Amino acid sequence: MNVLPDTSVVIDGRISERVEDGDFEGATVLVPEAVVAELEAQANSGAESGWDGLSELQRLADLADEETIELKYVGERPDATEKGLASEGEIDALIRDLAAEHDAVFVTSDVVQSEVAEAKGVEVEYISPRTDDDSEIGRLSIEEYFDDQTMSVHLRSGLEPKAKRGDVGDMHYQQIRDEVTSEEDVREIAQEIIDGAKESNEGFIELNEPGMTIVQFRDYRIAIAEPPFADAWEITAVRPIVKTDMEDYEYADELKERLLEHQRGVLIAGSPGAGKSTFAQAVGEFLAENDFAVKTMEKPRDLQVGPEITQYTELGGEMEKTADSLLMVRPDYTIYDEVRKTDDFEVFADMRLAGVGMIGVVHATRAIDALQRLVGRVELGMIPQIVDTVVYIEAGEINKVYDVSTQVKVPEGLMEEDLARPVIMIQDFETGRPEYEIYTFNRQVVTVPLNEGEREESGVSKLAKQEIEREIQSVARGAVDVEVQGQNRATVYVTEDDISYVIGKGGGRIEDIENRLGIDIDVRTHDEKPQSASSGSSGAGGAGAGGSPGEVVTPEITSRHIVLPTDGHSGETVEVEADGEYLFTATVGRGGDIQVSRGSAIAEELERAIDRERQIRVVRS
Repeated sequence: MNVLPDTSVVIDGRISERVEDGDFEGATVLVPEAVVAELEAQANSGAESGWDGLSELQRLADLADEETIELKYVGERPDATEKGLASEGEIDALIRDLAAEHDAVFVTSDVVQSEVAEAKGVEVEYISPRTDDDSEIGRLSIEEYFDDQTMSVHLRSGLEPKAKRGDVGDMHYQQIRDEVTSEEDVREIAQEIIDGAKESNEGFIELNEPGMTIVQFRDYRIAIAEPPFADAWEITAVRPIVKTDMEDYEYADELKERLLEHQRGVLIAGSPGAGKSTFAQAVGEFLAENDFAVKTMEKPRDLQVGPEITQYTELGGEMEKTADSLLMVRPDYTIYDEVRKTDDFEVFADMRLAGVGMIGVVHATRAIDALQRLVGRVELGMIPQIVDTVVYIEAGEINKVYDVSTQVKVPEGLMEEDLARPVIMIQDFETGRPEYEIYTFNRQVVTVPLNEGEREESGVSKLAKQEIEREIQSVARGAVDVEVQGQNRATVYVTEDDISYVIGKGGGRIEDIENRLGIDIDVRTHDEKPQSASSGSSGAGGAGAGGSPGEVVTPEITSRHIVLPTDGHSGETVEVEADGEYLFTATVGRGGDIQVSRGSAIAEELERAIDRERQIRVVRS
């Protein structure tokens, strides 16, 4: 009988144990050179698993000397390329191939290895890995850096250990020890973490890519970065320091009633470390206790929920595939931690529209910003069907709750009845008072605060000025200045020669513009403009009078903005075109740049133009 073990059962000492039990007595044990190489590498890095495996090989050699078994080493040591692809299964494949080549029983404690070998037609004996009852995985070395108020520990080679400590919402990043952590120390702790995750049923490896490994071990989520992905070895370990239930939060009774009433679309928003995931866990466990089937979608899986809630991660590297699988499972609610990229928002929206209750965790600095992140990613009119509740968490407490709904109405600040359109209403959950409106205005999506203190130079006021300048400049030959007075009135200053042309016969031309914009416009000459209100934009008429054809710019895309650098047009109103086609109107910033926030409808259109290599041009109004 030929027996060929893989690394997992050699480390566990299961082969010599089976020989002594009589199961493998008299067998020929074939040890792959790839297993020896792997154990040697682990031992050289100081990992206990490597030494355990080498000790098992010595026991097998002793049994061979006693003629209880025959021991042979087979195969070749993996080369550098194969070692580099170990995380992708190359070494595992080498070991399986040797079992098939030597017609041996393949012995493994790795369930994936077992399934693949069986599918390949190899005879397999699967031995369950040792549980905590067999070989207790004690405290990891990194746990010694934690105390009751430590949320995260940060180890980097060449620096003193640091940690984030304090209460939720009041964390401080501070040095916790005086000794500098060497690269050898970090590597040793990293190997211990990885081995612990492999050997214990309380841990698993969430991600294993060249340069980055993410491990979930008990309550700890641990990220291990190494060169060349990082410029130095680094370990970041995070754990929750607070576990809550719904009763610990304001509006608990009202939110419970809302969640139980029917499946909802909820965004839990807040800044990093504010307590979003802690609240999401409390919501998930409350729903599970009330007979709802609850699942999670996470990468990495770090929500601390009970066993009644199954935690899913990416399937085949895509959350979209996970969503397809979950629709077959038919959960009542799914917690999506966290919704960040465009793909995440699209998956969230798709599941919500399929009738699944969705609770998404989103980074945002204000409650309204959570909804703003949906703009441009999903169709505007669908937002209230996707998200009807926003819960904003600050310092571990509920700071604000919004109701989200749609009404067909004339937006706040506009006048004409024929300007009625679908408007997304964002209302305070407690008072029912509207706080924001979101709607389209002249092809642009605007978010208008209804709080007077927030309206200044925002929403319709700012956009109206740009649109009025654009409309008037299209019919004027000289300079145009605009002053917006309130939400529905504006004064336009033009040259003496232009005034009759802008007003039109019987006021028809200006009336048409007023009807299109929904704003009363008073047309005057520049001489009538109060001196103190001068905006210094009288030079803006060059392009409108047939001057410069505009300036070709090279867009720069950052994580948050698309930046269009211009040649010193600070403060001027300009139009942005793609291959001569109008995209939008903007005001150049002080630094001479136009910045467009990514995720907005304008940014999406601009990015499409850039992707298609269209020429982007800035034209002075």
